[in-house]
Amino acid sequence: MTKIAVLDDWQLVARTSADWSPLIARADVRFFESPFANEDDAARRLAEFDIVLVTRERTPFPPSLVARLPRLRMFGLTGARAGLIDVAGMISRGVTVCYTGGGPSGSSTAELALGLMLAAARRIPAGDVAVRGGRFQQGTEAGTLLDGKTIGLIGLGRIGTRMAAYCRALDMRVMAWSQNLTAEMATSAGALRVAKDELLSNADVVSLHLVLSQRTRAILGSAELARMKHGAILINTARASLVDEAALVEAVQSGRITAALDVFYQEPLPINHPFTHAANVILTPHLGYGVIEVYREYYQHSVENALAFLDGKPIRVLQSAGH
Repeated sequence: MTKIAVLDDWQLVARTSADWSPLIARADVRFFESPFANEDDAARRLAEFDIVLVTRERTPFPPSLVARLPRLRMFGLTGARAGLIDVAGMISRGVTVCYTGGGPSGSSTAELALGLMLAAARRIPAGDVAVRGGRFQQGTEAGTLLDGKTIGLIGLGRIGTRMAAYCRALDMRVMAWSQNLTAEMATSAGALRVAKDELLSNADVVSLHLVLSQRTRAILGSAELARMKHGAILINTARASLVDEAALVEAVQSGRITAALDVFYQEPLPINHPFTHAANVILTPHLGYGVIEVYREYYQHSVENALAFLDGKPIRVLQSAGH
């Protein structure tokens, strides 16, 4: 019987997000609900599987791991982009790689960015801890008003445009920059197109909404973070590698800025990471797309993809790493 591994169900939503019964009737389906310890652990536990269905940006599949999965015939990823997965290598090995729709992940990620901005500005996580600890307001800091402040959006695509609308509703001034952004495109989204340095120097909040590529990797380094206002908030719900990690650690440890982060170089984030000990860092566990509505589309499409592959008529097939 074909063996299928459903990975990365860290929030325990896979079983209830789709009807798996047609697939379970035809294959041995196993759900993995916690991260692998390392690549060796993943290779050992996945070696027997013919089909692997993953959730994006969780378990990495570099070439070294792909080479250790001799039975792999189909690989299903959620969404169509996979920075941690050697899609090209799989295709070259004859593995069928399928993708899913993304559901309302643009809205869910923009909403989380908004939530992180509010949480950072009003010190909401620290307030929650204080109330639970019996201190109420004692030991808490007063927050800052967002009305009238300036947000700088680095990236003004689908998610950045939604974030711009949310911020305009708060009566914030919206500035934006990306390499391809024109003044007309910014104006249509209700933003002012400015140079990157001007954005960093003037924004009270900076929020990242770029696709990770070779030219956007580490687009914020030590020099860029140093240009930010003292006390400014940096929000990253996009990709960790857009920001140089060592530079960001230094910036928050020095107290110059506050960071609100949903994405990390290593996920799960190690418990002893400097971010976990910094009071001016707010952390969420990569929840940008993690809403029920998105998971339903991810998993229903994953089931459909696997069934179609078993029927010999695969659907939603990636022809190359790019599309």
